[in-house]
Formats: sequence, structure tokens, C-alpha cells
Amino acid sequence: MYLFISPWLIGFLVFALYPILASLYYSFTDYDIIHPPEFVGFANYAEMFRDDLFWKSVTVTLKFTFLSVPAQLLLSLGFALLLHQTMPLRGFFRTAMYFPSMVSGVAMSLLWYWIFNPQIGLFNYMLSWFGIHGPAWLMDPDTALYALIIMTFWTAGSGMILFLAGLQGVPASLIEAAKLDGAGRLRIFRNVTLPMISPVLLFQLIMGIIDSFQVFTQAFVMTQGGPNYSTWFYVYNLYTSAFKEYRAGYSSALAWVLLIAVMLCTALIMKVSNRYVHYEGGGR
Repeated sequence: MYLFISPWLIGFLVFALYPILASLYYSFTDYDIIHPPEFVGFANYAEMFRDDLFWKSVTVTLKFTFLSVPAQLLLSLGFALLLHQTMPLRGFFRTAMYFPSMVSGVAMSLLWYWIFNPQIGLFNYMLSWFGIHGPAWLMDPDTALYALIIMTFWTAGSGMILFLAGLQGVPASLIEAAKLDGAGRLRIFRNVTLPMISPVLLFQLIMGIIDSFQVFTQAFVMTQGGPNYSTWFYVYNLYTSAFKEYRAGYSSALAWVLLIAVMLCTALIMKVSNRYVHYEGGGR
């Protein structure tokens, strides 16, 4: 038996467990990859909280999270409700909505970099139809982060698929009973549909927050953290510390703080969700 599980076990130990434990050790050291690590205790963590770029990355990441995650959830749910109805070419529209989610992050970033181009980009060209002079988008500190938030709507199709699965699991008998009681569409959605798909909503919320905490590709490809640090995301700050400044110890500390933040946010959401999430069989 051990012979058969050894490929997975060796891969897990070498490529997962060892890097995790090594990064935990390096977070307590001054390590520049070239010289041997020197133990410094909690110095990296203390320095982190005195670093202006650290707080800037936290602010940018939280702002991105608070704006993009609710918008994506609403957009995904709206498309799911629309495409859950009986309509011509429903399968085609579902596929068309999901297809952008299959595009790689780099390719998507390059496409949107052109879309947000202030001279030849599609966005400003469409705004010109209405006599509006479009902003500089990625080149303006006031609009760069909002441009990246708009870009996240491109992948709303992945969330739509999950909401569609949840909507298809809502018992038709409950909806029919609500209709017989005189409930309108809005009341049926609020009192029947939404509670029944609340586990899907909870899952999407947690995954959306985790993904938004780890935004990197867009900033790396499109803005390099600029202009004026307006898109200086947390993981981009971590990448800069590790691969540009060669501060492996400090970047390991950043990674562990991110892990703790994700765990705390997830635990808090799960704790609060006990009041609002309905599970089949009446459990909460």
C-alpha cells in the first residue's frame, strides 16, 4: 500500500510540506537567498508593521476586496437568474458567459490593457459615442484601481455557473407553494430562493475574498503596482520583496501574515454565517 501512495507522499513532502515549514523558519530570519539565513526572531514582523508600503498594500487590497467581491457576486447572481429562465439559445448564452473565465490571467490582462488604453482603447472609444472624454484609466492614480475592479467582471461567468447549479437545486414544490400563497417574484426570491442558495453564496463569498487577497497577475502585467502605488497589492508587495529586493525572510513573513488574515476572515464569515445560511434538512 505504501508503495502505491509513495509518489503522492513524496510529492507532498517535497513540494508542499517542506516549502511551508521552510517559509515559516525563514520568516524569523534575515535571508537574502545568497547568504545563509541569520535568525532574527520577530524582527521581520516588527519591520513589516513599520513599513509604509506594507500598509499601502493592505489598503489597496482591502479596497479592491470590498468593491470587487460584492459587485461580482451580484453580477454573477443576476446573470444566473436571467439564464435560469426558459429562453431561446439559453445554452449558447451560458457558454458565452462562462467562456471568458477560461482565458489565462496573462492573456486577459493584455487584452484589458488594450481596452483601457486612453488613446486607442475600446472603453474610451465607446464613451466618445456619447461625447464623453474618457479618463487615462491605468495611467491615472485615481482610476487605475477602479479599472482593475471593472476587469474582474469579465470572470463573472464562473460564479454564474455555481449559482445556476444552486438555482436548479431549489425544490419546485416550495416555489409552487409560495405562488399558491400569493407571493410575488420578489418575495419568492427573498424568502425561498435566496435561503436555498445561501450555501452557494457563502462559498462564493469566501472564495472571492481569498482570491481578492491574492491579486497579482493584473498588477504585474498591467501596472507594475503603479501609478503612484495605486495598485500596489499585497501579493505584489510580497513578490517585490522576494524577487526584486531578495529579502526572502521578510517576504516569508508577509506570506504568513496573509495566511493568518485569510484564516481569520474565513473563520469570522463562517461564524456569522450560522445565522443566515440555510442547509438542506433545516440545519444551519
